[in-house]
Amino acid sequence: MSNHLIEVKNVYKIYNPGENEVRALDGISVTIDHGEFVAIVGHSGSGKSTFMNMLGCLDTPTSGDYYLDGVNVAGMTDDELSDIRNKQIGFIFQGFNLIPSLTAQENVELPLVYRGMPAEQRRQLAEEALTRVGMEHRMNHRPSELSGGQQQRVAIARAIAARPPIIMADEPTGNLDTRSGEEVMKILHELNEEGRTIVLITHDNDIARQATRAIRIIDGKVVSDTLASELQKHDV
Repeated sequence: MSNHLIEVKNVYKIYNPGENEVRALDGISVTIDHGEFVAIVGHSGSGKSTFMNMLGCLDTPTSGDYYLDGVNVAGMTDDELSDIRNKQIGFIFQGFNLIPSLTAQENVELPLVYRGMPAEQRRQLAEEALTRVGMEHRMNHRPSELSGGQQQRVAIARAIAARPPIIMADEPTGNLDTRSGEEVMKILHELNEEGRTIVLITHDNDIARQATRAIRIIDGKVVSDTLASELQKHDV
């Protein structure tokens, strides 16, 4: 029995099998342990976002095995994957993905609604999460009334409200100014210090170096797996 939180074994994701096939993931094998802060680094088109979709149970591999907390999720149905995502993974996206017509609090509560959580418990968890990211004074504001940095903090609150053990962050600073980006990275570090496992997808070495470990992907293959501090600055 594996003690790894995440264990990916010889995973392929192949589009258009045959003569013009594209190997978005080309035989990747990786392990990530509980409580790690790992950056997945690569250019646009390297396969890093496909890999995050796989790790986040948003997609399944063409072949290979993916063990999440000891359970092979590679062959699960969409409903089973949805259940795992709901319980174990919080997502933070570059584009925030907030619903414009909902307030910050309602946006944070939405995934909890899908879990069938009672209203009072939803409200309490949403308020706690928004306070946690410094947005307690903006709970009743809609996304259009918030800056990009504030919207991303609401998105982080939404990701952490149900207290999932894993946070997947896909270019979470990509649409932000430098100061807002630094605030987002600070929150991710604090979550990691509290025991959450953080998987950060980025094309930017300066962001990746703030993780503990960096896995570089080129053309769907892992080409290096090092301490993040060993990455060269600006060498993307």
